Amino acid sequence: MNRTNEQYYFQLLSEKLNRVSKIPVKLMEVCGTHTMAIGKAGIRQVLPPAIELVSGPGCPVCVTADGEIDAFLDLACLPGVIMTTYGDMIRVPGSKGSLRDIKAQGADIRVVYSPMEALELARRERNREIVFLGVGFETTAPASAHALLTARRENIENFSIFNLHKTVPRALEALLDDTSMLIDGFILPGHVSAIIGEKVYSVIADRYGVSGVIAGFTAPEIMAAVLKLVLLKQRGEPAVTNQYSHIVSYRGNTPAQNMLRETFKPCDAQWRGLGNIPGSGLKLNSDYLNYDAAVKFGISIKETKGRSGCRCGNILKGLAKPPACPLFGTTCLPESPVGPCMVSSEGACAAYYLYEGGELP
Repeated sequence: MNRTNEQYYFQLLSEKLNRVSKIPVKLMEVCGTHTMAIGKAGIRQVLPPAIELVSGPGCPVCVTADGEIDAFLDLACLPGVIMTTYGDMIRVPGSKGSLRDIKAQGADIRVVYSPMEALELARRERNREIVFLGVGFETTAPASAHALLTARRENIENFSIFNLHKTVPRALEALLDDTSMLIDGFILPGHVSAIIGEKVYSVIADRYGVSGVIAGFTAPEIMAAVLKLVLLKQRGEPAVTNQYSHIVSYRGNTPAQNMLRETFKPCDAQWRGLGNIPGSGLKLNSDYLNYDAAVKFGISIKETKGRSGCRCGNILKGLAKPPACPLFGTTCLPESPVGPCMVSSEGACAAYYLYEGGELP
C-alpha cells in the first residue's frame, strides 16, 4: 500500500470510528513500536473523546528494573570482560550511571546487532570473556537461544549471556489482575506474536473478558485495530483477533519456540512498574548454566530505589501519560534522560516528546 492509499484508508477508518464510538473505552497499545507509530501518525489526536489510548509495558529497555541495570553495570566493570549489547541499552541510566558512562571510564563496551556477533567476537578474543546483554521479549530471545546452542555445539567457553529476557503474556495477565487497571482492550504486539502466535492470548478474552487485536504497524493497521476493539467492547463480545495474519499464525513460529524450550525455562521476573510477575521471565536451562554470566561471575541482582520523581513505572502500567511526570521535558530530555522511558527508541516518553509535544494531560 503506497502512502496516498494509506492516508485515504486512515481517513476512512477515522471517520467511521468517530461515527460508531458511543461509550468510553480505554485501550492499551502493548508494543513500543506501536507507541512510536501512534505518536508519529498523530493517532491520539484524531480519536473520538470517548476513546483513551494509553501505552503499556511493551518496551523491553523500559521494563528492565533498576536493580538489573546496576547488576550489568557491575559486570561490565570486571577485569577481562567485554560487554556486548544492543544499542538501546547503552544509555539506560542506573544508580551508578549508564554503560556509556562506564565506557568513558575505561570499561570495554561494544554495541552489536545480534548475539551471534558477540559470539564471533568470543571466537576471535579467546583470552577475554565476552558477555552479551540479553534484554528483550520473545522477539529477540530466539536469537539468544541460537547463540547459546552454537556456543555449546562449538564448545566456546569464553562466551556467556547476562540474561534479562522477559515474556509478554503473563505481563498482560498481571495488568488485568491489578484492580487499579480498567483496560477494555489491547493492541497486541505484532513482532512478539510472530513468535508466540495468536493462541496464547485466548486467556485474555476467556478469563478476563477483555479483547485483543494483533496489529501491524502502519497507521491504517493500528486504526483498524482500534475500531475493532471499540466495536467488540460495544457489542459485549470479548475476543482475540489477528489482523496481522500475513505475519502471525495461530500457533506461531515453531522452530523458534523449540529453540527457546531447549535453552530456557520460565521463571519469575521483575518488571519496572509491575513488580515481580510469576512465570514472566526466562532463565537458562541446567545444561546451559556455564553460559549464564550471572552464575559465571557471581553477579546478583539487588533491589535498587528508582530515581526520585520519575514516573516511568506508572507510565508503563498505563496509569499516567508522560506529560504528567514532573521531569518530562524539563530535566528529562532525549539528550539527558533521567528514566528509561525517555532513553529507548520505543519508550513512551520519547514518543510523546518527539511527536506529541507533551500536550496530552
